[in-house]
Amino acid sequence: MNNLKNRIAACLAAITLSVSLAACSSGNSGGSADNSSNSGASTIELAISKSSQDSAFVDQELLDEFEKQTNIRVNLQLLPAEQTTTVLQTKLAVGETPDIVQYNLASATTDLNLERNFEILDNEAWVSRLQNKEVLSAYGHVYSFHVSQDTGMQGVVYNKDMFEELGLSVPTNFEEFLAVCEQIKAAGITPVFMPFKDAWAANVWPAAAFADYAAKNDPTLIEDLNANRRNWAEIPAFADILKQQYEVYEKGYTNADILSDSYDMAVGKFLNKEVAMMFMGDWLIENVAEKDPSIHLGLFPIPYAEGASLGASPLGGQLFIPKKAKHMAEAKKFLDFLASKEMAQEMVNEQSYVSNFSDVTTPELPEYKQEIVEKYITPQNTVLTTDAHMLVDRSELYRYLQDQFAGGKTAEEVLQAWDEKFDQLMKDKGIAGF
Repeated sequence: MNNLKNRIAACLAAITLSVSLAACSSGNSGGSADNSSNSGASTIELAISKSSQDSAFVDQELLDEFEKQTNIRVNLQLLPAEQTTTVLQTKLAVGETPDIVQYNLASATTDLNLERNFEILDNEAWVSRLQNKEVLSAYGHVYSFHVSQDTGMQGVVYNKDMFEELGLSVPTNFEEFLAVCEQIKAAGITPVFMPFKDAWAANVWPAAAFADYAAKNDPTLIEDLNANRRNWAEIPAFADILKQQYEVYEKGYTNADILSDSYDMAVGKFLNKEVAMMFMGDWLIENVAEKDPSIHLGLFPIPYAEGASLGASPLGGQLFIPKKAKHMAEAKKFLDFLASKEMAQEMVNEQSYVSNFSDVTTPELPEYKQEIVEKYITPQNTVLTTDAHMLVDRSELYRYLQDQFAGGKTAEEVLQAWDEKFDQLMKDKGIAGF
């Protein structure tokens, strides 16, 4: 956070806390960052992936100011990005739990056994100030902390300038979407970039569309699937949704090498104006804007049906407190500090977040994000993707989706294969009903 230190100092004068925190950085590979200069300080352990060191929660100036006000040190456990999940699973299993963990809620439900391992935060004072509890909730409870409600908005990223030049309107159903693709293709531009070498990317379309279908047509569907009262292959709409995504490819509206092209090519494709659209999250828009602010990208819902909601998944990294944290009270005080009106406002301002606190003002936002707020977040025209409701690992589903595009499975066979794998995963996890 640029120039954050001076502003924080003034803010902290209004904050009274009974515990404190200090932070240290480390050059150690995956080890703990420690600073023993203050021998009287207690220590809180915060585990975070090395790839997330730019997180607003562990900004050094913020933590330095917190240290001056308090007497508890935060020891950052920097975990190798490619081993973060495995290391945390091991720590939780053997009882070597850090006091705070930064992780993604959508992944924590499956990777880290959220219900078994983490504290429910429903009764924390800051929860009453949340404007959108749903983005931080799982199984009906708040398990994590974040100051933003706009993390991981997912749909169709599109080049607004191209649409304007070609006289195109944002499609609101699948037929309109195909018509838009045809016009873009006729102009010599690839309508949709599919980087399905990365299997997870093939799930953006179904994850949002499945959830929206269930929310609007069958409200207990996800709950029934998780209780083994119904099967994935029994839902004709799910097969239809998978067929839609395949049809976009089959009609020649995508890159030819979808199973060889990867997500790391996406920014370049948009910068070079080679493609017009991609089924992805708003983080792609930010990545492109960082390279070329003159390119105007936007986001609209997956157009599987008329009036679809924008997909939302609580990505971006939230803070969790393990049930076995050795310093539970101190860890909760850290969240109290971050949630204070003054500190939350600083983070929201610096990161251009959409505030999730009723008493914290959202700053002026980039054009694309302001549009998302006005069209989808404020009117609550969003839906949590199916990933946020899943209790087990989804990677096999992603691979089955790849199989569909390789010609090895039909949409129905994808769902049948997932039913079998899902059943086994739920049994292995001891979920009731399986």
